Amino acid sequence: MKPVRHHKWDLTPKHAIDLQETLATEVVLEDSFQEPEFVAGVDVGFEKQGKIARAAVTVLDYATLELVEHAIAMLSVSFPYIPGLLSFREIPVVLKALNKIRIQPEIILCDGQGIAHPRRLGIASHLGLLLDCPTIGVGKSRLVGAHDRVDENKGAYSPLIFKDQQVGVVLRTRKKVKPLYISPGHNISIDSSINIVMGCITRYRLPETTRHAHRLASG
Repeated sequence: MKPVRHHKWDLTPKHAIDLQETLATEVVLEDSFQEPEFVAGVDVGFEKQGKIARAAVTVLDYATLELVEHAIAMLSVSFPYIPGLLSFREIPVVLKALNKIRIQPEIILCDGQGIAHPRRLGIASHLGLLLDCPTIGVGKSRLVGAHDRVDENKGAYSPLIFKDQQVGVVLRTRKKVKPLYISPGHNISIDSSINIVMGCITRYRLPETTRHAHRLASG
């Protein structure tokens, strides 16, 4: 799986912010897919005091949630750790891992944010634009926005609001378990993001896509 668009990665933080603001205007929050056959999860871990990034991609059969393919890639990190710009550290190694898989997923779930981001361009949105593929941000913690209390029942959610706009939801994937922060990345709506994530949930808090990817990325 290869990107359909490219940009330089050796950017200054200022130029990276400028690029985010430009790319954010191109994000599409409408569904561009039918019922998926395969869904993927991506996650990135770091080794050697953050000098080496380790990306994992997992591809699952959406109907059965069976793991059908995975790939791991490693790459030296060149971009500094700056909150809000983490995609510039992580996407290069994610693209390297995606290049190894043979099965093309219709949707990718990313460990991180979609448009629930200060400039509405978290890793899921950034990756989705480069691949021209539907993506979803699955965050374990909140980056931006505010929300009301979420009911304790599985499947309950509350809108996540940032600057007077809904950028995602806070979704309870297991009863009485800490919720996840779900936001569309690209080529998908908020409602479909919720449905796809819940379709990947079994007995764990995380969807099977990113749960498998997290395990592999952590080594």
